[in-house]
Amino acid sequence: MAAFKTLDDLGDVTGKVALVRVDLNLPMKGGSATDVTRVEAVKPTILELSKKGAKVLLLAHFGRPGGQRSSVLSTSMVTGDVEGVLGKELMFIPEVAGPVVEQSIGILRNGDIGLLDNTRFWPGEEANDPNFAQAIAAHGDFFVNDAFSAAHRAHATTEGITHFLPSYAGRAMEAELKALDAALGNPEAPVAAVVGGAKVSTKLAVLENLVGRVQHLIIGGGMANTFLAARGVNVGKSLCEHDLTDQASKIMDTADHAGCTVHLPYDVVVSKEFAANPASLRTCNVHEVAEDEMILDIGASAAEALADVLKTCRTLVWNGPLGAFETEPFDAATMSLARHVAALTQEGSLISVAGGGDTVAALAQAGVTGDVTYISTAGGAFLEWMEGKELPGVAALTANNG
Repeated sequence: MAAFKTLDDLGDVTGKVALVRVDLNLPMKGGSATDVTRVEAVKPTILELSKKGAKVLLLAHFGRPGGQRSSVLSTSMVTGDVEGVLGKELMFIPEVAGPVVEQSIGILRNGDIGLLDNTRFWPGEEANDPNFAQAIAAHGDFFVNDAFSAAHRAHATTEGITHFLPSYAGRAMEAELKALDAALGNPEAPVAAVVGGAKVSTKLAVLENLVGRVQHLIIGGGMANTFLAARGVNVGKSLCEHDLTDQASKIMDTADHAGCTVHLPYDVVVSKEFAANPASLRTCNVHEVAEDEMILDIGASAAEALADVLKTCRTLVWNGPLGAFETEPFDAATMSLARHVAALTQEGSLISVAGGGDTVAALAQAGVTGDVTYISTAGGAFLEWMEGKELPGVAALTANNG
């Protein structure tokens, strides 16, 4: 991984203006946030800069206003939630550049924190307009990016601004990049990847990248059915993208040539209806699925075999559940594997990096959130990283780091 600078590389910042890109795109209900995980993630960076005497200006987007001002999409909506997490008062600044920002900086004392308005109110943000980026940069002495979840977008406040200011990774960004490097950039082999979820179509690029980089590829969720169908298994009424079986076969051939073992379930949990604890529930061999049954989870024997595979591995990257985990009892395999992963991580034999909304939810459901090495809350950025793509916001930090 190319070098990037962190807060450790900053000299004395007393009285200097830090422009800090954060992710405050919080889920809201009735005017307040239902989940403040994203604020918790950036809290260490904000408070560290504040404690060192910088004037901290937060840059964030909120929703998709499409380059137009909208009172309900102003970042002022989250001011109270952010203050609650930081334990500090914020000054809300209804602009991102210009005289209002200049005046506000004059009012802020060293260590104070200001929140600028939604960067996406201006078309220049998503267009990555250099003039817009320069106008924002004019107010700062240095730039800190602590929003990995927005790093796959080449926007003015993730990529453009780095051309005008010395740029650093915040603490959350630094932790994310180090974890991702340990998982796929420069991992300890053997490496396993668990890729689950409903559809192969959304993860084709991920699978194509992984087969050349990992020794074990474990496929679960609805997408496993497409791979089983590609191997000639009759999957009954299961969710399956029959039009993608050729691509699934190609991925398995590529894996073969690359020395990567693809693991598909050999026993599965099936039912005639998708409902909690249905009467028609049974576990069978994959070759015994009836025409009117659907595969909704992998069986206990297959889950145990996967746990044995992980015992031989040093590194795991996980994206997507093994079954329809939101509905009992189709969460059994995902829960069981999550607990095995947690145990192996805790005993020091496995580095485990997980990401994506469903995966984060599944680990929380299994009660092992704190027991894996690293959990990425970034959705799109995590997937693009798994696809092997260069993320503009990350590339900019390594290219323009002061």
